[in-house]
Amino acid sequence: MMSTVYLESLGCARNQVDSEFMLAKIENAGWEIISEPAKAKVIIINTCSFIESAINESIDTIIELGAYKKKGRCRRIVVTGCLPERFQEKILSALPEVDFFLGTGAFDKIVEAISTPFQQPVCWLPDLNQIDPNQSKFFLQESSRPTNRFSVYLKIAEGCSRNCTYCIIPKLRGRQKSALPADILKQADGLIKSGAREINLVAQDTTRFGWDLAFKASLEQLLTDLALISNKIWIRFLYGHPQSISSGLIETVAGHDNLCSYFDLPVQHASTPVLKLMGRDYNSADLYSLFDKIRAAVPGAALRTTLLVGFPGETRQDFNELLDFVTRIKFDHLGVFTYSDFDDLASHNLSNPVPLALAKERKDRIMACQQEISMANNEKYIDKTLKILVEEHPEENLYIGRSAFQAPEVDGLTYIHTDQNPHDIQIGSFCSVKITDALEYDLIGEAQ
Repeated sequence: MMSTVYLESLGCARNQVDSEFMLAKIENAGWEIISEPAKAKVIIINTCSFIESAINESIDTIIELGAYKKKGRCRRIVVTGCLPERFQEKILSALPEVDFFLGTGAFDKIVEAISTPFQQPVCWLPDLNQIDPNQSKFFLQESSRPTNRFSVYLKIAEGCSRNCTYCIIPKLRGRQKSALPADILKQADGLIKSGAREINLVAQDTTRFGWDLAFKASLEQLLTDLALISNKIWIRFLYGHPQSISSGLIETVAGHDNLCSYFDLPVQHASTPVLKLMGRDYNSADLYSLFDKIRAAVPGAALRTTLLVGFPGETRQDFNELLDFVTRIKFDHLGVFTYSDFDDLASHNLSNPVPLALAKERKDRIMACQQEISMANNEKYIDKTLKILVEEHPEENLYIGRSAFQAPEVDGLTYIHTDQNPHDIQIGSFCSVKITDALEYDLIGEAQ
């Protein structure tokens, strides 16, 4: 009988790409992927450890799923990704239910990890600086197993070469390593032929794509080439950086209908003193200028960002500058995190820490402000007809999808009411929807 594997993927979309890569290798090796951990012979947890809450979620999930070694069919637990990379071999004794730990440079060893005989727990942590970035362990070039075949993530680079003081990513993923443009285009073509209607490009620093390659390459050129593969799909880039987005890139998005007018640029803060402490090499004036430039070149562009409040040294004046910035820019989508301290971060040594209760209060104030902004932004779509990618059909006469300015998993949804024959609307297809109502984060409309 075929052996069974269950995989739990935690964290961001980039982690999901790694999970899909491992699933493809496992399936190609003859294992059966199942959706019920209680019935699996092998359970894999692909972890995140970016902030404290992610570390806690990873550990809780390992303990929860590890219980199936006693009460289920499970014979092996494998933990992959950022948690073992961050804590290295000392994690072995802390989680005795785990049999194999694979760091972020060892995803290509997943088949060996689930099938190799062992006598005691093992931790494989290849040197990230010694790995060829264009080996398949980093990028899904030849095979993939997308979680959603209609809306897919495509990782175009691994690691980060910046030195933000609050961020552990360079330690967990190494310095930036861009994929070869030809390999990305080949994979994109394959995904489209397999049914993809939306491709979301991801990396730790997407807009810096190609800067590390020996030949001239850029996100601007990559997007241009991707746009020419098919005019029937959406292409969107996520996780950009304010410092590496060029005028040419903005103009490229403006010049192609199938490149979503969507700019995901996590700015983290808007107070110049705080940005300096964070190791972000831009200031408040740079940010205002950038978003003005985007809106001038791409009318109607959707803007998304993430913010970090409660950073050491953040004063009341710094926070008020940030709140004023949010009020003035009026982002379409915005997320807020409170600073998460850890002794392996450069920011751990900064003075004047902000009490957690105050940081949470500041987060709540930003989100309350953003709710009003988001509501007003959504109301402008009422009575307009939008192109929607249909993804769910939860009940009769109701579908759920997203517009080009609603990225998967992180933004709102569009609820589609219809009295049409259900065969007229298909999951994974585009549908014209007239918006009839707006919520704080979602839209409601009728199929046309």
